Amino acid sequence: MSEAENTVQGGGIPYLAHEKARPGQLEMIGDCLSALKRRGHHLAAAPTGIGKTAAALAAAIEAARTSDGPRTIFFLTSRQSQHKIVVDTVRRINARRPREDKVRLVDMVGQSSMCVQPFANEGHALFSLLCSQARSERSCKPFTTPAPGLRHRILSDPLHVEELVQMAKTHTEHGVPTLTCPWKAAREAVSSTDVFVGDYNHLFVDAVREASLKAMELDLSNIIVIVDEAHNLPDRIRMGMQRRFTPTVVRNATFELEEYAGTVAENSARMGGDVAELNAQMASWALEVMKKLRSRMGDFFRDILSEPAEFEERKVEFERLQRIFLMACDEAEGKVGQQQLGQEPVESIDAPSKGTDRLKMLRDILFDVQIKLETEDENPNVEIDAHRIANLLDDLLRFGKTTALVFVHDTKGREGRITSHLLDPGLVSGPVLKNCAGSILMSGTLYPPKMYADLLGIGKEKTTKQAYESPFAKERRPIMVANDVTTRYKDRSYDNTERIRHHLQALCDGTPGHVAVFVPSYSMLKEYVGEGIFRGVTLRMEDRTWSKQDVDQLLGVLENAKASGKRILLAGVFGGRLAEGIDYQNGVLDAVACIGIPNPPPSIHQKALRSYVEERFGRGNAWRYTSTQPAINSIMQAMGRPIRSIADRALILLLDKRNTDRMYIECYPADVRMNATNEPETTKSFARRFFSRVQRLHEGSS
Repeated sequence: MSEAENTVQGGGIPYLAHEKARPGQLEMIGDCLSALKRRGHHLAAAPTGIGKTAAALAAAIEAARTSDGPRTIFFLTSRQSQHKIVVDTVRRINARRPREDKVRLVDMVGQSSMCVQPFANEGHALFSLLCSQARSERSCKPFTTPAPGLRHRILSDPLHVEELVQMAKTHTEHGVPTLTCPWKAAREAVSSTDVFVGDYNHLFVDAVREASLKAMELDLSNIIVIVDEAHNLPDRIRMGMQRRFTPTVVRNATFELEEYAGTVAENSARMGGDVAELNAQMASWALEVMKKLRSRMGDFFRDILSEPAEFEERKVEFERLQRIFLMACDEAEGKVGQQQLGQEPVESIDAPSKGTDRLKMLRDILFDVQIKLETEDENPNVEIDAHRIANLLDDLLRFGKTTALVFVHDTKGREGRITSHLLDPGLVSGPVLKNCAGSILMSGTLYPPKMYADLLGIGKEKTTKQAYESPFAKERRPIMVANDVTTRYKDRSYDNTERIRHHLQALCDGTPGHVAVFVPSYSMLKEYVGEGIFRGVTLRMEDRTWSKQDVDQLLGVLENAKASGKRILLAGVFGGRLAEGIDYQNGVLDAVACIGIPNPPPSIHQKALRSYVEERFGRGNAWRYTSTQPAINSIMQAMGRPIRSIADRALILLLDKRNTDRMYIECYPADVRMNATNEPETTKSFARRFFSRVQRLHEGSS
């Protein structure tokens, strides 16, 4: 038996948030602790009710406090709403610990959400420019004002980020009101904390990680990583690595570079010296390249439009795109004659380098571009397009020669656009996780754990995986499948849509409280729910523009309606704000209906992804890893919304007969059992019997 197992089985869990461990929680703590003790990784498919947040923190804090060196825990989430759970859990841990052994925590979100300046409410791009400009010119007084007292307060007791922001607005130093930047104070406090709560971006976006760890005075090798809702991480990485550009982006980047080159030239003339002169020469060279690229890129986009399209899209080969940049370099350097596209450019006397090395130099210069925002410019859509081109070049250089990067042209917008897609998130996450001091990746739908280990590039060495059983009795969460309906495209019809609506109405008729229904897309939400008429309930449909505040307000509406005996049909999309990362507590939902299966639509990107996965992980895993398993995991996320405690009970209705097909049923956990319904009347009868027989318990959340 390992040291970790001895600790857990002996009851020695000093950092457990509860007096008594829940069923399955001890096992998870032991597994996590064993992995962390050897700087390994544990993937936990931990259903709601097991207490995965408390289990992961108990193991991670114990491992950090007993390690042979300093350890900081990075608890990373995909949604800001999940931060509160972590902070509250640490508060409960501290309530059971002596004062000298309290766990210190820093909670952070994005700069704009923590900013105390008036421009905090501007669009993201404009805010970034204003903030960067104010800091570089040292005109942001809250940022430049030291506030050691606020830092001490952050470390003295765990604070929700909202509490920290309010505290910063009223903070005093030695009795003097001192408005200070809560984001800066929090970041400076991380080096002295035990637990940092933040977004995935803090570690899984290269530029953010490098900047954050440097400012926090931390090294990746001393960080224990906990990734919550880890089933979201592969897609978050893929989305974060998407680059879109158009001829207009190239044009704007050229203007931005021109402004920057002028500033560099002025500095060179004023300061003198070889370094300043070289910087001016490089900026001038890059500007000439971008001018040539601007001319070529318009022709390039027009040529693409004349080519055959697949899925109304066109694949753009990496070599072709790279040649456009290299030919622009050639033209800027005054090459004589016209080279063949397939040839490597020859060395030029005026060139700063040769071949693809020039692209590295162009990338670096574009990353250095900073433009000054005019005070009268109030355009919220202002962006640093030079940085977008720089990121594109960086991806070309890092991944272009692999099959992990695909470029797709579509006709959206006035000019069309090219989007880059990184197919392998493991190229980003793998090095991070392998170089940290150990990790816990957990989710209620991290199923199967092996798939996520493959996709995230963790590897087999020092990696453990476990799917834990739900502590909730299956008879309190039965699942029905309507085997007379489907949303398969070829089978869609008016009659099929009406049957789906009749099943949904039957569920509402047989359910005493609120019902939530989820569909694969907003267009289907309108078609199947928005255009229907449902008796006895008030329909509340999710809007794609909803914020966290809108969701919080909706939860209050549900609670008030329940108290007054009114019933609501809540409608949202799989993967949306209502289907994931939100706790419907106190039994506020009685039933969930899932319409369809959220498979990704056919596209060049999806086709390339499936081919890549087949190449990496075998033909048998291609469809499962890229389509069927993510779709079923989205359904399971939605299914889990109403069951948040031992006291809860809920009925699940799956409105698509494909759920029982072999390719899909294999994607559900082995303990899932489904009951068939073949007509709305059966659905209603089943629901009435269930709710008359199974009552919500009164012992409260567990």
